Amino acid sequence: MELTVIGCGYLGAVHAAAMAELGHNVLGVETDPARAAALDEARAPFYEPGLPELLASGTASGRLRFTSEATEADLAAAQVHFVTVGTPAAPDGSANLAALDSVILQLARALPERPLDEQPLVVGKSTLTVGTAARADQALAGRALVVWNPEFLREGQGVKDTLYPDRIVYGLPAVPDEARRAAQLLDAVYQRLLVTGVPRLTMDYASAELVKTAANSFLARKISFINAVATLCENSGADITLLADALGRDDRIGAKFLGAGIGFGGGCLPKDILGLEHRARQLGADGLADLLSVVGDINHSQRGRVVERVLAELGPEPEGRRVAVLGATFKPNSDDLRDSPAIEVAARLDAAGVHVVITDPHGLDAVTARHPNLAVEPDPYRAIAGSACTVLLTEWAEFRDLDAARAAGLAAAPVVIDARNALNPDTWKAAGWRYSGVGR
Repeated sequence: MELTVIGCGYLGAVHAAAMAELGHNVLGVETDPARAAALDEARAPFYEPGLPELLASGTASGRLRFTSEATEADLAAAQVHFVTVGTPAAPDGSANLAALDSVILQLARALPERPLDEQPLVVGKSTLTVGTAARADQALAGRALVVWNPEFLREGQGVKDTLYPDRIVYGLPAVPDEARRAAQLLDAVYQRLLVTGVPRLTMDYASAELVKTAANSFLARKISFINAVATLCENSGADITLLADALGRDDRIGAKFLGAGIGFGGGCLPKDILGLEHRARQLGADGLADLLSVVGDINHSQRGRVVERVLAELGPEPEGRRVAVLGATFKPNSDDLRDSPAIEVAARLDAAGVHVVITDPHGLDAVTARHPNLAVEPDPYRAIAGSACTVLLTEWAEFRDLDAARAAGLAAAPVVIDARNALNPDTWKAAGWRYSGVGR
């Protein structure tokens, strides 16, 4: 099929490459000429495992190309348009829909009026405020059918999540004939996934719009809950890792997202809980809004607790003392610094006069560009050398696999604060480190 993917940031670039991998002819449309050119040359503008290979395969086959100057003819020729533009948080926490509204207006101008059985499909994947899909449907009436098809990508696993999803959600028009035609078109796009048995869930616009933010908010609540209990464990002498293991064996709860640590960050969970909280208050769901507010407060308090622990370790005069920070990105297998707990902790320590040295497998270029005052060191052992305290803030495999004995011999003081509970305490203690985790 002939597809466009409009907006080639993280979501759009991954989706475009994956759709070409499924056999479609894909035109990626990106307003940033430099990014469009890089993608068209099969160069991934961010770190995502598996994406460079998909870009290379798609562009070499001719099925995948990118442009910053899509013509009305390009848009009119496509059977399906995926809208994957960013919807960042506005100052009040709501989603900023300016880019999405602009794309809908552009499509309304470019697509001619057609009979129902000839209309193309506009598929929204961006995370947005509930009620937006209905507006898009009205704006494109008679020109295109609208489906809301939320994405569930996890950075670091975006390619896998697109090509091997655990479910595909269709938010369909209210008119039965339109819903039937829209579902048929999207089924054709996802045919190679659907035949493998991937669940296909159909629902109304509003339900589909809420799936992503509700899912992320539920996961955020689970993370904040276990972190709040970790504080209780520290104050009572309990061990959160033993408690979480026991909780996770209850199949009503499950073990995922029960790892206590410094909390969540990134471009999705924080934005989504703010957006859902804002919309819940608008629609009178104050109980949900209050719950999400507490979830956010607990999450951010974890960062402050780590800062306080490091400063307590350094003593009354922390100025000039060296601290090695292991990790800059908000999670492993990503180069994304958006709302990174690691960066916030590092910046707060730097503001207290601490000499912070950050090491990270893929995030250091972004650190240097956005936080030039923070020292960086690609080699974790060199970062640890001479440090009065070492803090693990992102659970990269490279840090979990460090030679604890070698690192202990380099540190000025072999003190490690494991803010992700990712290291083996027995191994590090045996190597001479004074180990401190979260809730244990």
